[in-house]
Amino acid sequence: MGACFAGMSAPAAVKPQFKVCVCGGAGGIGQPLCLLMAQNPHVKELCVFDLTIAMVPAAGVACDLSHLEKKSKVRGFALELADKPVEKLGECLKGCDLVLVPAGMPRKPGMTRADLLGINAGIAKNIVEACGKHCPNAVLGLIVNPVNSVVPAMCELYKKAGLDPKKVCGVTSLDIVRANKFVHEATKQSLESIDVPVVGGHAGVTILPLFSQVSAMNGMDAAKVADMDKHVQDAGTDVVNAKGGKGSATLSMAYAGAKFGNAVLCGLAGQDTDECAYVIREASEGAALPYLASRVTFGKEGVKKVHGFGKMNAHEETRWKECCEALKTEIQAGLDYAQTVKLNI
Repeated sequence: MGACFAGMSAPAAVKPQFKVCVCGGAGGIGQPLCLLMAQNPHVKELCVFDLTIAMVPAAGVACDLSHLEKKSKVRGFALELADKPVEKLGECLKGCDLVLVPAGMPRKPGMTRADLLGINAGIAKNIVEACGKHCPNAVLGLIVNPVNSVVPAMCELYKKAGLDPKKVCGVTSLDIVRANKFVHEATKQSLESIDVPVVGGHAGVTILPLFSQVSAMNGMDAAKVADMDKHVQDAGTDVVNAKGGKGSATLSMAYAGAKFGNAVLCGLAGQDTDECAYVIREASEGAALPYLASRVTFGKEGVKKVHGFGKMNAHEETRWKECCEALKTEIQAGLDYAQTVKLNI
């Protein structure tokens, strides 16, 4: 579950104290994500929200999870497609400390990233708007594609509404999870000793694992490192192909979302915890772009510190330039979207 707890059992001193909501909680990522968050020792209340058109009712998911022998209380909430979350999700969101959002439409054959952004940015905007009104201090973990564009759009909307854009994070933990596992498989080193920083963005060439900063990779043949780099970039497609086009990375994404969520909750509980995430970066930090996946320290207020990237080798420097070029366009698409709408809170 991350730096706080190696497993699901909690130290006796841990007292569940946080309210968490999973928006899209009845979906392919949402259900296993809810299962994992309901077991997190920091969670006192878990709200499962989804639309009534979901294949499984949110109330059913909540009822199922309420039978776990865990301390968390689980409740379900559902809205009609035409309902406005900002008007009807008050009870669900009020008092939330963390909102995880595995919502939106997956990319379909023939659909461009612009098409996907047009649909999913609207879905994210409705949820972010409701959070801005009912739980403005909550950390928002967005798992809404295309993350590289959706997160900048939502951060800019938060800023326009006078809210803290650092509360909005893109969940990129799956890239780290995959990189760690691939290094373990290649080197046979223990997973506990491997923590690959993955920076840049959360799609294709924008995903940059910094293998040179991992001691387990010392001495690895350069060609093998390049292959592993590509393997991390293409891992999502590998899952889609393995599922025969009938699904995508839902279970591993849920695991990664829970890993991110755990890092946030550990930080809120007073134990600073590091996790990579796609976040806004201040100009004073000298970042190449205003939004980047970076190592983040989560503390009592959420994002406490966004770290630099450290030294890169020649391969990574070349990839970094490629990553930034691709990200510029994707970030701009999100900024352009944010110019067309505002949060009604």
